Amino acid sequence: MNKSALRWSLVALILVVGMVYALWPRSEEPTAQPMDSPGLGQRIPSTDERRAVDTPEALAPLRQDAGLAACPTASGNAAGPLTGITLECIGDGSYVDLGQSLAGRPALLNIWAYWCGPCAEELPYLQQYADRAGEKIEVLTVHNDANEANGLTRLTDYGVTLPGVQDGGGRVVAAVGAPNVLPVSVLISADGTVAKVLPQPFRSVDEIADAVRVNLGVDS
Repeated sequence: MNKSALRWSLVALILVVGMVYALWPRSEEPTAQPMDSPGLGQRIPSTDERRAVDTPEALAPLRQDAGLAACPTASGNAAGPLTGITLECIGDGSYVDLGQSLAGRPALLNIWAYWCGPCAEELPYLQQYADRAGEKIEVLTVHNDANEANGLTRLTDYGVTLPGVQDGGGRVVAAVGAPNVLPVSVLISADGTVAKVLPQPFRSVDEIADAVRVNLGVDS
């Protein structure tokens, strides 16, 4: 074979390899991508509540290390968009109806995920705020990723012991009409209605308190 024919054979082979690579199916899980807006992360839509490997046995030692506060229990007649949404309490594996458990008391739901950088900065402020506010308002985290194990590990790393629920399927996001970013804080009135959806990270305890006062009328 002459050099010209060999060269064209190599070119043809490279083109074939390139086409095969382009068409080959990929099975990797998507990763979170940063948004153009500073401080927000793109949420990956999912329908899985949690991974199959996140069994009660696998999560037990992580739950013990995290030492999260117990989720609120049913306290009255539920109303609003959270009614009927039953999720796992990430701290102990029990299940709670969000509408019923938050009924009669204002609440701040913080939607986050283990991979979210702004969430890591914000969550300790939410812990400090909850400690300061006491029983005036319920502060509940909502882990919005199917990897429940990583969610528990991150809370341990952050020193955050707030009660929280596992919502890998994004049911709370859909119910309150939150945008496709993280973190998102949802302020819920005592009657169960959504007072405000805040797709932004809080930068201080006072900033959280101001948002609660303005939107829920609670001085904390």
